[in-house]
Amino acid sequence: DGNIYALYAGNGSLVPPRNNLEQTLADQRPAVVVYYLDDDAASKRFAPVVSELQRLWGNQVELIPLTTDALQNRPERGPTDPAHYWRGLLPQVVVFNAEGRVLLDQSGQVPLLEINQALSEATGIELPAELAGGDLRSFNELNAEVVSR
Repeated sequence: DGNIYALYAGNGSLVPPRNNLEQTLADQRPAVVVYYLDDDAASKRFAPVVSELQRLWGNQVELIPLTTDALQNRPERGPTDPAHYWRGLLPQVVVFNAEGRVLLDQSGQVPLLEINQALSEATGIELPAELAGGDLRSFNELNAEVVSR
């Protein structure tokens, strides 16, 4: 039914990503790679979290949402290749610091707080109190929003 970020997060600007993982690591920028599929229910539920990450961290990190279709049934090409980190579960979030070290690698509905804490560590930016929480609240069958605790 189309791009999940436009439909379920109200944010079609997330795809295609501005940069790829190889260039981001070469530029020594913190990054968040999110593996998803447009036709996966869990990925659809997670889409508002990814949109919120862009709102909160868009200037400090590279946000790289990747559909896993292109990663399947091909050999991975080393640590700059997103296939190197994908474990076959959706959604999956991997946070890298500027040196390319993985700070967070989790699958499923990863809590926004855990991602924010990893990004705080990756960027060296202290997490403001208002970002220290946040829950996903569904307000109809298609849409959800991230709300502070």
